[in-house]
Amino acid sequence: MMSELFKKLMEQIEMPLEMRQSPAFSSADIREVKVHSVSRLWEFHFSFAEILPIEIYRELSYRLVQTFKQADIKATFDIQAETVDFSQPLLQAYYEEAFEHAPCDSASFKASFSKLKVAYDGQKVVIEAPAFVNNGHFRKNHLPNLTRQFEAFGFGRVAFDIHSDEVMTQALTEDFTSNREAIVEKAVQDNREAVKSLEATIPPVEEAPKPAPDFRERAKQRQAGFEKAEITPMVEVTTEENRIVFEGMVFDVEKKTTRTGRHIINFKMTDYTSSFALQKWAKDDDELKKYDMIAKGAWLRVRGNVENNRFTHALTMNVQDVKEIVHHERKDLMPEGQKRVEFHAHTNMSTMDALPTVEELIDTAAKWGHKAVAITDHGNVQSFPHGYHRARKNGIKAIFGLEANIVEDKVPIAYNPADLDLNEATYVVFDVETTGLSAVNNDLIQIAASKMYKGNIVEQFDEFINPGHHLSAFTTELTGITDNHVRNAKPIEQVLQMFQDFCKDTILVAHNATFDVGFMNANYERHGMPTITQPVIDTLEFARNLYPEYKRHGLGPLTKRFQVSLEHHHMANYDAEATGRLLFIFLKEAREKHGLTNMMDLNTKLVAEDSYKKARVKHATIYVQNQTGLKNMFKLVSLSNVKYFKGVARIPRTVLDAHREGLLVGTACSEGEVFDAVLSSGVDAAVKVAQYYDFIEVMPPAIYAPLLAHGTIKDEEGIHQVIRDLIEVGRRLKKPVLATGNVHYIEPEDEIYREIIVRSLGQGAMINRPIGRGEDAKPAPLPKAHFRTTNEMLDEFAFLGEELAYDIVITNTNAFADRFEEIEVVKKDLYTPFLDKAEERVAEMTYQKAFEIYGNPLPDIIDLRIEKELTSILGNGFAVIYLASQMLVIRSNERGYLVGSRGSVGSSFVATMIGITEVNPMPPHYVCPNCQHSEFITDGSVGSGYDLPDKDCPECGTRYKKDGHDIPFETFLGFDGDKVPDVDLNFSGDDQPSAHLDVRDIFGEQYAFRAGTVGTVADRTAYGFVKGYERDYGKFYPEAEVERLAQGAAGVKRTTGQHPGGIVVIPNYMDVYDFTPVQYPADDLSAEWQTTHFNFHDIDENVLKLDILGHDDPTMIRKLQDLSGIDPKDIPADDPDVMALFSGTEVLGVTPEQIGTPTGMLGIPEFGTNFVRGMVEETHPTTFAELLQLSGLSHGTDVWLGNAQDLIKEGIATLKTVIGCRDDIMVYLMHAGLEPKMAFTIMERVRKGMWLKISDEERNGYITAMRDNHVPDWYIESCGKIKYMFPKAHAAAYVLMALRVAYFKVHYPLYYYCAYFSIRAKAFELKTMSAGLDAVKERMEDIAAKRKANEASNVEIDLYTTLELVNEMLERGYTFGQLDLYRSDATEFIIDGNTLIPPFIAMDGLGENVAKQIVKAREEGEFLSKMELRKRGGVSATLVDKMDEMGILGNMPEDNQLSLFDDFL
Repeated sequence: MMSELFKKLMEQIEMPLEMRQSPAFSSADIREVKVHSVSRLWEFHFSFAEILPIEIYRELSYRLVQTFKQADIKATFDIQAETVDFSQPLLQAYYEEAFEHAPCDSASFKASFSKLKVAYDGQKVVIEAPAFVNNGHFRKNHLPNLTRQFEAFGFGRVAFDIHSDEVMTQALTEDFTSNREAIVEKAVQDNREAVKSLEATIPPVEEAPKPAPDFRERAKQRQAGFEKAEITPMVEVTTEENRIVFEGMVFDVEKKTTRTGRHIINFKMTDYTSSFALQKWAKDDDELKKYDMIAKGAWLRVRGNVENNRFTHALTMNVQDVKEIVHHERKDLMPEGQKRVEFHAHTNMSTMDALPTVEELIDTAAKWGHKAVAITDHGNVQSFPHGYHRARKNGIKAIFGLEANIVEDKVPIAYNPADLDLNEATYVVFDVETTGLSAVNNDLIQIAASKMYKGNIVEQFDEFINPGHHLSAFTTELTGITDNHVRNAKPIEQVLQMFQDFCKDTILVAHNATFDVGFMNANYERHGMPTITQPVIDTLEFARNLYPEYKRHGLGPLTKRFQVSLEHHHMANYDAEATGRLLFIFLKEAREKHGLTNMMDLNTKLVAEDSYKKARVKHATIYVQNQTGLKNMFKLVSLSNVKYFKGVARIPRTVLDAHREGLLVGTACSEGEVFDAVLSSGVDAAVKVAQYYDFIEVMPPAIYAPLLAHGTIKDEEGIHQVIRDLIEVGRRLKKPVLATGNVHYIEPEDEIYREIIVRSLGQGAMINRPIGRGEDAKPAPLPKAHFRTTNEMLDEFAFLGEELAYDIVITNTNAFADRFEEIEVVKKDLYTPFLDKAEERVAEMTYQKAFEIYGNPLPDIIDLRIEKELTSILGNGFAVIYLASQMLVIRSNERGYLVGSRGSVGSSFVATMIGITEVNPMPPHYVCPNCQHSEFITDGSVGSGYDLPDKDCPECGTRYKKDGHDIPFETFLGFDGDKVPDVDLNFSGDDQPSAHLDVRDIFGEQYAFRAGTVGTVADRTAYGFVKGYERDYGKFYPEAEVERLAQGAAGVKRTTGQHPGGIVVIPNYMDVYDFTPVQYPADDLSAEWQTTHFNFHDIDENVLKLDILGHDDPTMIRKLQDLSGIDPKDIPADDPDVMALFSGTEVLGVTPEQIGTPTGMLGIPEFGTNFVRGMVEETHPTTFAELLQLSGLSHGTDVWLGNAQDLIKEGIATLKTVIGCRDDIMVYLMHAGLEPKMAFTIMERVRKGMWLKISDEERNGYITAMRDNHVPDWYIESCGKIKYMFPKAHAAAYVLMALRVAYFKVHYPLYYYCAYFSIRAKAFELKTMSAGLDAVKERMEDIAAKRKANEASNVEIDLYTTLELVNEMLERGYTFGQLDLYRSDATEFIIDGNTLIPPFIAMDGLGENVAKQIVKAREEGEFLSKMELRKRGGVSATLVDKMDEMGILGNMPEDNQLSLFDDFL
């Protein structure tokens, strides 16, 4: 009888009823239970009538252990059987079960023994084992464990023995050659190590002492300790330490599960002082759920021990306690209606300068309750589209601006010019030395001048001036002037008066005259003296215009050039004299080369048209006020990038004037001209300059900090003064003064990311120019440029007094923001281009071709399809797209190339009829080429027309043509024509540039642009920048910190580029500036095409993009046609020999062993890759429809792996029935009986991987509909796994191309190999390739071994692919010849009988130009020596040696040896 206790236990662990009633349990009992309370271990001792059947044993074991585990108790048990009796199968089953339990589950024992056969010989259990495991180690250490385990199973004490079977050992030893054994042993060893070390990192389970009654109390204390614990900054932890508490943000999380079902969460946190790697273990799924708060972006407090991780060798915290904390974000504390508006903010589209995405910028402003925010990137507007969408979503006004580089169109040579003869005039050439660049804040310390006439010095002037304070070391170092020089100088007024008298009735001359004249004028004004009104010549601009080809026009470089001595550059008297000498050299040049003698002509006849390219750039901010302004802005950005680009995008002032309608202009930062004027010439001068602008910008003093480092401004007080002066300028002009923040990142902590990006530009960049000399040279610090809240801004301007600060920060910015209208940056509709009579032409061509093939009247099925398609195509204005594509294809065909269609355009029958695609989307059908009779198969029984059996026309007896792939039109245009069609055409790579130019020709140059792209800093690159920053600035970051910094710095704009084949067509009733500015890709002014300035995806809903891609397949087919004379269109798509390639290699006349692959797929486009070869081997396709499936399965994501592959393996579905292409879903569901529109929507959801992302109710609606129509569950489940799918039309076009190539491979092998090596092969190694079969095989083995060890280079991997084909070609009985100096072509392989002769470019390191030169040179006669080959053939010495090594040169002598005696004969 089963004991009550046992019964209870069985109920508790929910043992299945049928098992409880099994005879094995008839007299079950629990002999005893031992409970170990501290270690929480319970041992059960059972007794049963007999040994349990294995499945009952397994069930009991599983349920007992699991049930107790939930209560955190470890349960173990053993069994006594009253009668021990067992069959051979039962023994074998328990033997295998033993290895699932410790300690028999040790890796090496399990690996060697668990699969072996056992038998009972009456005394002991005999294990049949190969000799090499029959050793003392296993007998001594492991067999006793088996005995113990069997005892626990209820077998009592049984002995085990190992018996070595000779035959078995023999078989296994052959299998395991000696080196394999080592590999196995090592794998076992590694496995053991890994398990061990994993176990070692598991924090020990604390053995609690006898639980005292206050257990709860203690847990509480521990928690309280965690709450109040002292937080350690991460940067301070540099060694192993216990009980550390961190707080910070998680920026990386990865979860793993060990084999034992424990989970490990590896994560990284930063507290912005540094970053740390952490680990948290969870013993099972339930515990793992408790730690859901460990997620990216979460703020946590953690406590644990910091230890060196044995794997990563990085300090890692083993986390014991975790809790979520509230992170106090910065808030804008001012009340509603009293918040600022930011008018100067950069996004990550400011090249290598700023970090936030425009979305982050706008989200932050919205979160703080600002009513608007401006975007002002450097010289570009690439953030506009995203900013526009985000601002609308957040209900905040975006102000669209740009920080532009303004230049003067023409920089004059002469100021106040007079009608004077330059040769007769008297000049005063002067130079001043000062204590700094600002005429307002710095002092004059020396004026020196030479009065000159006809090149001779008539009189000199040289006076120091005492500034009344000590000169700084900086000044002395720069000018060579010391306190001794100026100590006894005359007072400044006297010197100024003397100088004015000295200059009467002369022309003043200086190098960079604006500086010297400006400084003099400021000092004259200060002392109530008249300013300079006489004529002035600037030798800097004079030199720039006379010698535009020189890189540098500073005094130093010029004096060197013209050998004018200059001992100490920057001591005024030397400079003045040198400038004077240069002046007369320039005057002579102007007279002799340009015929200039009158001063009035200098500015009109000599200043170059493009002098703006050399002019100094000034920043200004420009904002779009209304829709007109937007178009003007787009024009300005385009002009500055295309026409006026030099180093940066420049906007000449007159160009800005011409496009200023609808724009507002601000004075920008310290690089702006108003700031510059205030600093160098004072308020009065600045007022004149500022009249041009709509408002004055001032920034917090912290933003101007770099000027202190440069010494431009003396101290903080100096900065305050400049800000007050700027406000004064605004007051005098009655123009608003706005406080702006020059935002470059959002949070103060992000500063380091910008530092890393900017410093990565290297010392050549202006912003990184070192200040100081030698060891101490450092670049100026970058200012604190985070997005400031209203209160932060008010604090920074507090020195102005509360009222004034409030005005410029809040009142003025809000009032100014109200002047901007709502603007539409991105249009809502698609604007298709217009071609004359496009609709009629498309309809006419379609019917004409359809009548030609299917007869007139058309079969109903054709007629209806054309009708349906034309309604949709013409009704939605897509006729132009069709017509343009057709024109492009026809033109390429006329140049002798086939064009492959890509993408879903092949789902359109109209497209087939007008010749855009060869794929016929009708249901499979027969059609008679003679009398147009046709038969359609519409029940879905045949997947593709090419798979129909051959048949003759019943009307006229002609052999039918077969076609049709059953593709619904909707995959192209949707049901309501609401999908923007995407026409992708694969032109031959050779013909692609011509096809691009055709687009320009069809639509007009100003309507066709390449699709632009924006390239940002990738994660890998950012990682490099961080490592570089560490190196250059002596930092040392832990690995986790490097990762955080790299994450923060990634994503900044680095360059612009272009889509490889995308061309955007602007409708000719609008212009490009209605959509986007334009520019050159990567600012390459010589590029043939201009690109859209916006990343193309930002406007793809508005304009049409044609994809004109270059591809090898059409080039390959073209080459095969040239070689064979066969028209590719005549190649049958159902050639049985070609199909045989997919199931074996016989058709090639070789065995799988010879070519190393079981099918003939090598070098077949789309099917030759390892991945697809594997699929072909698993599925053996035999029909065209199945090939389409394979093409779809191999190009989708998660369509084959873990999906179709398993379904086929398990026999649930076949290659024919699994989901392969996106169209299959729709066709299948429609055949099943779903509504077409729903079938379409389901397909669209699945193909984009949206199945699991849509709402539950939407998905459940689809599932119900599918189940109602008897769609099997595996099909529905398969849908849920798919992330991306190929359109069937795309697959059909590709497979068709592949079959054509395959046709040549089977029937014209040599042509095929010739074309393959000429066009597709990426890497050659002639030495190997020409050396015969053995050499090729040996090299392949060599690379294969390297690939296993992950040591093969990319070139070797490409070479392997080439060699696979060489090997196949040789095995098929053809020869790969030697390079031949007199027969090889420059670039093409040549066929000679059964031999392929390689071209010169196949030789490593020999380029196309040299190859062509050799061919040209040999036509003039043979090469008599290596010397001659080098001279006439242009071949380098190394290449000649290589050729010699390969035996190409025969025994050619080194040199032409002329005999001495020739002269005497």
